[in-house]
Amino acid sequence: MAVELNTSAKFTETALPQWGAFSYPAFTIIWLASLVSNTGNAMFDTSSAWLMTSLDADPMAVSLVQVATILPVVLFTLPAGALADVFDSRRLLILAEVAIVVVIAVFATLVSLNIATPVSLLLTTFALSAGMSLSAPAWLSITPRLVNGPELLGAIAANGIGYNVSRAIGPALGGLVIGGFGIAAPIWIDFVGCLLMIVALLWWRSSPRLIETTPPKRLADAVLTGLRHTADNPHLRATMMRSVAFVPFASASWTLLPLVARSQMTQGPACYGALVSTIGAGAIGGSLVLGWLKAKLGSDGTVALGTFGAAVALILFGIAHTPIVALCASILAGASWAAALGSLHASAQFAVPNWVRARGLAVFLTVFFAAMAAGSVLWGRIASFEGVPTAYFAAAAGAILALPMTWRWKLMTPGAGELELGVDIRPATTSQLS
Repeated sequence: MAVELNTSAKFTETALPQWGAFSYPAFTIIWLASLVSNTGNAMFDTSSAWLMTSLDADPMAVSLVQVATILPVVLFTLPAGALADVFDSRRLLILAEVAIVVVIAVFATLVSLNIATPVSLLLTTFALSAGMSLSAPAWLSITPRLVNGPELLGAIAANGIGYNVSRAIGPALGGLVIGGFGIAAPIWIDFVGCLLMIVALLWWRSSPRLIETTPPKRLADAVLTGLRHTADNPHLRATMMRSVAFVPFASASWTLLPLVARSQMTQGPACYGALVSTIGAGAIGGSLVLGWLKAKLGSDGTVALGTFGAAVALILFGIAHTPIVALCASILAGASWAAALGSLHASAQFAVPNWVRARGLAVFLTVFFAAMAAGSVLWGRIASFEGVPTAYFAAAAGAILALPMTWRWKLMTPGAGELELGVDIRPATTSQLS
């Protein structure tokens, strides 16, 4: 018999290294590679969204880019979570990144030869998102293997800041690169960034992890186990309900943003890139004050404030006819998104025990992105028939109305018992898996 205990729950009892999570070389190398790769991804997103406005400027077609990005997450994240729990996460990540590199290279060639079409763009977006969806639970599950338990919260925060930094600088770089070198250049840069991520994963040699000696023999069994756990986990269900009340409405900020730049303000790719980067900059600001907000308002209050801020930002996008108004909306949208999502993601991490961590988080991500996909379709349809401003105003109204309707579902916070930080203290027979 052995007891698997995630010591991250005891972070107050252990002396922290001088640099926190960055005291661990493996975490630092993976974090830096992810920063570069995510910046390339942000440049690719800017290029593909702007390319669609050139190929087909209909709001529904533009919103389908977002749908093609999100739909694979809904379809593949749950089985990917089961794979990450049953098999070695590092190997899954390497395979997924290799597939992503191949797809990017093919599409970059099509764009360079000026033979890309709306269909090829949507198919490429879908394929890339599928690869990222298959790797998302594995990315979440390897963080406790990169740092010791006391630094887990710091590592999660650092990952969020790194992602927001990439979203702040990537789109602006993408817009500038498009203007200077053409629409295909950001796609090739993304290709190089993904290659760097593969090199970092090949360099990392993870220590063995403890797993159950009798893992599910079939993927379907693993998926069903994750679903059963979610059904019996009230904290995770509450987190998902609060996510559904925020995500589909707040995500309207960037679903129609290419049309705000191109049609509503008659600006070029540099302006669009600047707006997306400003959302990222706002998200960095929101991440930096997240701890202070949660100390003052609690997780539930922080999400409520983020929801209200997102609604104001949506209204500003709807009335934006000058860059200054759109930039203000972008800052507020990014800060509100980071504040709300920081609390929602932390609640999901705290709610899931170790033995089903990747699967539980996969269920959460599936619901999260399904809500985002549904919102993208809805705002695209409304914008097609009633105009972009009306779609933004409707999203703002929905966010405000959904907040009191879901307030009774409370988020998970540290100190809430055995489920804190996903602690699993069940006796289990374990074996080593490299």
